[in-house]
Amino acid sequence: MLVIIKKDYEEISFEGAKLVASLIRKKPDCVLGFATGSTPLGLYKHLIRMHKDEGLDFSKVISFNLDEYVGLPPSHNQSYHFFMWENLFKHININPSNIHIPMGMAEDIESFCEWYEAKIVSYGGIDLQILGIGSNGHIAFNEPGSSLGSRTRIKTLKEKTRNDNARFFKNFEEVPKFAITMGVGTIMEAKRLILLANGKSKAEAIKATVEGPIMAKYPATIVQLHQYATVIVDKEAAGLLEGDYST
Repeated sequence: MLVIIKKDYEEISFEGAKLVASLIRKKPDCVLGFATGSTPLGLYKHLIRMHKDEGLDFSKVISFNLDEYVGLPPSHNQSYHFFMWENLFKHININPSNIHIPMGMAEDIESFCEWYEAKIVSYGGIDLQILGIGSNGHIAFNEPGSSLGSRTRIKTLKEKTRNDNARFFKNFEEVPKFAITMGVGTIMEAKRLILLANGKSKAEAIKATVEGPIMAKYPATIVQLHQYATVIVDKEAAGLLEGDYST
């Protein structure tokens, strides 16, 4: 696992975007795993700029998103379908038929999750998966206690996670209680991982992820076992780390 500490959010976003852009240039039909939430927004802004200013070509890229709320239609302004289109897809030349996002309105969620897993496999797996991390150590919606070998499935969201996401809704009661998420095992099968984190609120989770024991209490700790995992954090998120890391 490579840990890179940068000065601030802007720097970690640019560092992550450079890694994604490098892969796209080397393998135009690469399979990218996208994340939502506030953390990857800066990275996506840099990818948009690279597309517009440098000709970064997404026309052959295949994408899979980590998760989606159960019960929210794609048109809902807090769905992750809506998020991805507003913050990335409509600004680049990705082929809509190459975009895959969990369907929160699926009638048979279990069957959908099996289909999603098979679809990833059909493209040869994810080449690079972008990750954020929750303050409680979750990755995607794999909450503390999730099986480290889990696959795409429906998960009940912890109150901590719902509280963290409540700022995006009118009130706490509107925050969905369930989500479809790629499993920890699914994420670990990606050929490369990039985990981004910024701010003091993520310092404890990053400390556990990078230097703590691997345990289901902090699902993100599993990235220690990935051969090609890169953790990019700002100085505040790295504030509790004790080791010497790249800058």
